[in-house]
Amino acid sequence: MRDLTELRLEIDRIDRQIVELFEQRMEISGEVAEYKVATGKRILDKERENQKLEAVKAMTHNEFNSHGVEELYKQLMAMSRKLQYQLMEKQALGRLPFIMVDKLEKENVRVVYQGVDGAYAQQAMFAFFGEDVNHFHVERWRDAMDAIAEGMADYAVLPIENSTAGIVNDNYDLLGEYDNYIVGEQILPIQHALLGTQDAELSDIRTVYSHPQGLMQCAKYLDEHRDWKQISLLNTAMAAQKVAEDGDRSQAAIASPLAARQHGLKVLEEGINRSGQNSTRFLIVTNQPIFCRDAKKVSICFEVTHESGCLYNVLSHFIYNNLNMCRIESRPIADRNWEYHFFVDFEGNLNDSAVKNALRGIREEALNLKILGNY
Repeated sequence: MRDLTELRLEIDRIDRQIVELFEQRMEISGEVAEYKVATGKRILDKERENQKLEAVKAMTHNEFNSHGVEELYKQLMAMSRKLQYQLMEKQALGRLPFIMVDKLEKENVRVVYQGVDGAYAQQAMFAFFGEDVNHFHVERWRDAMDAIAEGMADYAVLPIENSTAGIVNDNYDLLGEYDNYIVGEQILPIQHALLGTQDAELSDIRTVYSHPQGLMQCAKYLDEHRDWKQISLLNTAMAAQKVAEDGDRSQAAIASPLAARQHGLKVLEEGINRSGQNSTRFLIVTNQPIFCRDAKKVSICFEVTHESGCLYNVLSHFIYNNLNMCRIESRPIADRNWEYHFFVDFEGNLNDSAVKNALRGIREEALNLKILGNY
C-alpha cells in the first residue's frame, strides 16, 4: 500500500493534467464561439450536450463514477457556454429593446393608483412625483395596469412587497402578464393605526376592516383582541372609507393616520403594526420600454424546464458575470400544476456588458425571458 504522501503527489500530478486539459478545452470553446457567431448558430445545443453526456457516462466503470462524470461535464459545458456568451458579446452589438433616457418625466404626467384617498399607494405616489401630480385612483391593481396599457395614465404605482408581510402575490402575477415596465421604486415607511368613528372607544370595537397585508402586519396586535372579527377589503383606505360611511362605532379600520384625517375618523390607537421598521416597496410602472441612464437594478421573469439543474444553470449566469442577485421569487403558472414563473432582481444597468451577457445566456437557456424593467 502506498503512503499518504505518495498518493497526494499522484493526485497533484493528475490535477495539473486536468487543469491543462481544461484550458485546452476552453480555448477550443472560444473557436466554437467564433464559428457560431459567424454562422448565426445558437450557443446552446441541447441535443449535442445530451449526446456528449451519454458518451462520457459510457466510458465509466461503475454507477458512482457515471453520476459523477455526468455532474462534472454538465459544469464543464455550462462554463463553455458562459465563455462563448462572453466572446459573442464582444463581437455582436447586443442591443436590447429598451430606450435609455436621462431621467423620468415627472411633470405634466398622469398617475394612477389603486384605492381611495388616504391609501398608502397615494402617499408613495406623492413621495415619488410630488403632491401636485395629476392623478386618479381605481378599484383594483389590474385596473391600474389596464390604465397605463391603454394610455389613460402615464404611470401606475403598485405595492410589490412589505418588510413584514412579504410579497404582494397578485402584483407579481400582473407584472408577468402585462407588457408594462418598471421604471422606478419608492420605499414607504408604514405606520398603521386603528381608526374608528368620532364617538367610538376601543371597548366598542367588534369588527376590523383592512387590506389582507394590513391585517397580517398587525397580527400581533390583533391577537390581543381575538373577539374582533377581521374582514379583508381591497385597500386600507377603502376600509377607512367604509367605517366612515357606515358610521357604526363597533367598526374599525386599520389604515394610515392620513386616511383618518381624510375620512373624518378618530385614531383609537397608533403604531399597531408588529414591526417598528415596517415598510412597503412600491413600483413605478409605465407602458414604455425605457430606463434611466443611472438605473441600478434590473428585474426579470423567466420559466425553466422541469429538469434537474435547470434553475441552477440559469442563475449561474449571475455568478459568472459578477452580478449581485438581490432577490428571487416564484409564482405558480396557471393551469400547469407544480410549474413556476421565477422573478429575479439583480444589480446592474442594461448598458453594462455583464448585464447584456447574462441576459443573453438566460434567454438562450430558459424557456422564455421577460425583462420587467431597469430602474
